Amino acid sequence: MSAKDSMAKEYFADNARFADLCNNILYGGREVILPENLKERDTTEVLTALGLDKKTIAMQKLRDIFKNASIKYTGKSYVVLIGVENQSDIHYAIPIKNMFYDVMAYGNQVKETAKKHRKDKDTTTSDEFLSGFTKEDKLIPVITITVYLGTKEWDGPRKLSDMFGDVDEELLPFIPDYRINLLAPREITDFTGFRTSIRQLFEVLKNAYDKEKMQEVLQNDEKFSRVDRETVEAINLFAGTDIDIDEKEEVIDMCKAWEEQKNEGRELGREEGREEGRELGREEGRIRQAKVTALKLQKKGHSIEDIAECVDFDEETVKKWLVS
Repeated sequence: MSAKDSMAKEYFADNARFADLCNNILYGGREVILPENLKERDTTEVLTALGLDKKTIAMQKLRDIFKNASIKYTGKSYVVLIGVENQSDIHYAIPIKNMFYDVMAYGNQVKETAKKHRKDKDTTTSDEFLSGFTKEDKLIPVITITVYLGTKEWDGPRKLSDMFGDVDEELLPFIPDYRINLLAPREITDFTGFRTSIRQLFEVLKNAYDKEKMQEVLQNDEKFSRVDRETVEAINLFAGTDIDIDEKEEVIDMCKAWEEQKNEGRELGREEGREEGRELGREEGRIRQAKVTALKLQKKGHSIEDIAECVDFDEETVKKWLVS
């Protein structure tokens, strides 16, 4: 597992951040899903099926994050399973990947329901027995959210049909489609709905390609003056910044750190410029001395080859000096 994968899983597994993310994707920023109503689920999806040779085939996939959400909204209570898949790079087959996760989650629900019916022996018809599922049984809805943590614009597919070639339009109504739920920071136009520091992470990712815009964001949003350590570490990793983090600090003033980094960069640039100037001056002095020496040796009758070897320059360069 890469450093980015590990960081993303740990960062968004936090219930407050997870709820904030879901509320913005699913409810337009309204605080509907609460951190205390989220429960971890096993991220391993295992589904078994019979192969052509009648042998059992086991398929296993490991999700990034998977939680059970109890939602109380509009006077009703709901339960939904929410998975988050983090992408630091664009995945050009993401609808297939996410669809597979969802199918396995539904398949596991059917499998567990059938197991309970076999144990209780409570199916009443042959149809129910063969299905392992009754008319009264219900599935818990599964939602998978893809969080893109790259700085480029997302140009991958957003639904299964985006991956098709030419298809007869008359056939389209018969082909099931699958749409991904994508959060791409470059596409966010309003960050005010976010209540946790994922807002600062997404704002930086949106503007990471433009240092002037980054400077404007840091100066105009006072929330950047108090950013938790984990978020600054995530920003450094995913946006490629190099914000200094004091080992003793849990809250970082990113505005100040960014300005200090810029000043250090300017000073380093000036010092490098001064060193380059000194080096250039030394080289120019060496050339002037070599020219003077070449002219003196020419007057004494030395050959071009000897003069070039003496002053440590190539013969063509020495010839130009002596002609001019």
